[in-house]
Amino acid sequence: MINFILDPSGGTPFYRQIIDQIKFGIASGNLKTGEQLPTVRSLAVQLKVNLNTIAKAYKELEILSILDTQQGSGTFINANGIVLSDEEKQSKLQDICKEFLTVAYTYGFSKEEVIAELQNNNLNNNLNNN
Repeated sequence: MINFILDPSGGTPFYRQIIDQIKFGIASGNLKTGEQLPTVRSLAVQLKVNLNTIAKAYKELEILSILDTQQGSGTFINANGIVLSDEEKQSKLQDICKEFLTVAYTYGFSKEEVIAELQNNNLNNNLNNN
């Protein structure tokens, strides 16, 4: 299961953020085929959004055959695997970097400090994985 997080300041509609998070959850393996998603009502309450926002996201994913809703049983991840195109991956990486750098810069970190920390963090992760 994934933990949905909505960013009201990002400019992306909430339903689109939910769609993206489900698609990336499947592509990354965090959501598995057959896994049940929260009901429209429970996810709307959890995220504090209108029921129609969740219903719209789920409906769009059903049209794409990514989700399958079974009346009375729930909404499930369909067997169709999602493969993200290189363009989608690059676009998402750019969005993540922009958001990350905006936060880093507001705290006064320089580009050089950010790069050094990323390289140090990457080095530490590689050492821990070996």
